[in-house]
This record gives sequence, structure tokens and C-alpha cells, in this order.
Amino acid sequence: MSLRPILIHPDPRLKKRCAPVESITPEIGKLAEDMLETMYDAPGVGLAAPQVGVLARLFVMDCVKEEGVAPRPMVLINPEIVSTSDEVNTYEEGCLSIPEHYAEVTRPARVVMRWTGLDGARQEEEFDGLWATCAQHELDHLDGRLFIDHLGAIKRGMITRKMAKLKREKARG
Repeated sequence: MSLRPILIHPDPRLKKRCAPVESITPEIGKLAEDMLETMYDAPGVGLAAPQVGVLARLFVMDCVKEEGVAPRPMVLINPEIVSTSDEVNTYEEGCLSIPEHYAEVTRPARVVMRWTGLDGARQEEEFDGLWATCAQHELDHLDGRLFIDHLGAIKRGMITRKMAKLKREKARG
């Protein structure tokens, strides 16, 4: 396993719709392992393949935050939302590709998601709370959307300008 660099917004790869994963190869398994290690190291609760520069429909997540509770790393390949609740939740979201910026985003409180696991088996599960928010946030990444795309134009523009400035500063060293 190895850590992968996380792309920082604005980066054109973060705005592209990802291609479906055609087959589960050893390379896909390695990508998933690396992504989990990168996510835990960051630290974050989710990470989508385009955030590490791979335009494939795959994300990882683990929303277990309670002390003493075993981690629950998940790899979701070609995920899709089957249904959403009418009830909504508002969470303060952040993103590893938009460091140190957070904003409240309202999304369905519960989602049923279907995906393929690393073992090739189709899976389906209902997520709620932070898990539902994370799953929807990561699925957005696969469609070229960021959490700031749910915000108003002024706030989105302000965050994008700050991120562009951060990238320029990092590039200068």
C-alpha cells in the first residue's frame, strides 16, 4: 500500500464524470487499498478515485468515529443510488480536495445504494446519518461535482479563489 497525492481544487480532473470500472483487476484492488490508506492518513471519512487522479467510478469510505468501535472500511465500485428519503439532513461538509473549508450542505437523510465490491459481488445497503452524507458526497465526485457546487455562486467563487491562491503558494514552494 502507498499514499497517493490528493488533487486540490481547482483541478480539471475533479470536474469530469468518471468512467465505469469494466472489471475488477489487481490494479483496482491496489487502487482501493491505496485510497483507504490515503483517506485514513489525511484524515478523512471518504475518498473518491478522481481525487487521486483516477477517473474511475470507485470510492472508499469509513464513517466510524466512535472510540473502541472497529473501523468499517468500504470499497464501492460503480455505485448508484437506488432510492433516497424525503427527509433531509444538513451537515457541515468538508473535502480532502478543498482543505480547511467547510459549509453546510442539505442532502437526503437516508439513501439506498447499490455497488459492486472488490469480490465482484453486487451489494446494496441503506445508509443514514454521516454515512448517507458521505456516500452522496463521494458519488458526487464520480459525477464531477464538489460539495461547493451545492453552495451559492458567491461562496463557491470565494472558496475557489482561496484554493487557487493556496495552489499557487504551494507551487512556489
